[in-house]
Amino acid sequence: MLPNSKILRFLHPPLPLPLPALSPHNKPTSPSSPHILIKQHCKFSRRDLTICTNSSLLLLLGSALVQPFSSSRDSARAEQEDSAADKTDIGAQENPPPSCADDKSPTKRAFLDISIDGKPAGRVVIGLYGGDAPAGVSRFSGLVSGAAGITYRRKEFVKIMPNYVQHGGVRSYGVDAELAKLTGAAESLVAEWKKINDNCPGKKNLAGSVSIVVRDPTKPPPKIKLVAREGKLQIAEEEVGSDPNGTQFVIVTKDSPELDASTLVIGRVLEGMEVVERIGQVKTVQDNTGSPYFRIAKLIGDKRATVAERGFNRPYSKVLITNCGLIQ
Repeated sequence: MLPNSKILRFLHPPLPLPLPALSPHNKPTSPSSPHILIKQHCKFSRRDLTICTNSSLLLLLGSALVQPFSSSRDSARAEQEDSAADKTDIGAQENPPPSCADDKSPTKRAFLDISIDGKPAGRVVIGLYGGDAPAGVSRFSGLVSGAAGITYRRKEFVKIMPNYVQHGGVRSYGVDAELAKLTGAAESLVAEWKKINDNCPGKKNLAGSVSIVVRDPTKPPPKIKLVAREGKLQIAEEEVGSDPNGTQFVIVTKDSPELDASTLVIGRVLEGMEVVERIGQVKTVQDNTGSPYFRIAKLIGDKRATVAERGFNRPYSKVLITNCGLIQ
């Protein structure tokens, strides 16, 4: 039903006509003259106002009824897009990138005898991938057997995480550290890690894997500073922190793809995985990196925050390698 002319006039009233300029002689003398002008533009009865009000309510109700249908169409379209994205994710899960640990076979075997608080915990036998990571296996074999002049004997596990346990390797100071630098294996380990990452895009640190730590992803970039040399200002880079010396290693208890960015897989546990799981159950120092005080201290460069961070996830008990070597 089309609205009549009175409804249209109510919804869109005509603009008032400009009033003629009043001279001093024809000014209205009665105070009621403005009301007369307003009444001339508002000639609607009560019946007309009622009809117009009902028509406006009908229009509002109609728009309210149409809106759910449009929103339902939008929700249906969003559900279709979500289902398509889920199908894509399922397809990606069904066809994951190939794992690089499936086609590797050990060429050597090494053993680690573990003790917790002075009590023997058992032996871990590790198969080493000499054909796939020769530099890493050579480094680990020399440290296990003592052929490099340094060894893992009497060295501690320093970090216990939910997915892996980390051995501290050779300390970064003293005679052992100097011997570790003389071997010059750190650079070759990084080069081999890059080569394996380029050739194998899939997950590498699977449950039971043994990996050497070759780099620190959290290490900040070098600082740039101006240095005066021979009377001229030159730009120089100052290293912040130190790189791993290629002696720390981790044993993975659960799949940990986050370690692929910092470790080189050199083998897997063949026997004694229950010993590794027992190490993972040792109580550790609580990780407090989520504290606002720690975040502020880390942000402003407080050295106490760095020292405290090194102690997070450290075992309360002393977990040592009492003996180690190669199995002929």
